[in-house]
Amino acid sequence: MSTFTIFLALIVVVAFLLVVVIMVQNPKGGGLSSSFGGGGTQQLGGVKKTTDFLDKSTWTLATLLLVLILLSNVAINRGGENLDSKALDPNATTSQPLPAVPVQTTNDTATPADSTGN
Repeated sequence: MSTFTIFLALIVVVAFLLVVVIMVQNPKGGGLSSSFGGGGTQQLGGVKKTTDFLDKSTWTLATLLLVLILLSNVAINRGGENLDSKALDPNATTSQPLPAVPVQTTNDTATPADSTGN
């Protein structure tokens, strides 16, 4: 298994966890943090601590995702190719030939409406 494949699997897992953490939050006081509040008398861990945990989890997962994406760029196997641009090389040849331009001959008897030459 290549290093890039490992980074790719980690990126998918972190992205999934980030989506789950974001979906659990509700900016209007609902979501997971309000379900712990109940009627306001019984709190399991407290609403404020749950919101802080979800907020810190979001920032941590987002930072981890960004770092993994940047590190995965280093792990891409480029096959040892020369990364210089061929547009700057004056000796480089193009792999595709230029399209042929049809040659138009002048025919004094032909008119624009009659292109067959009759």
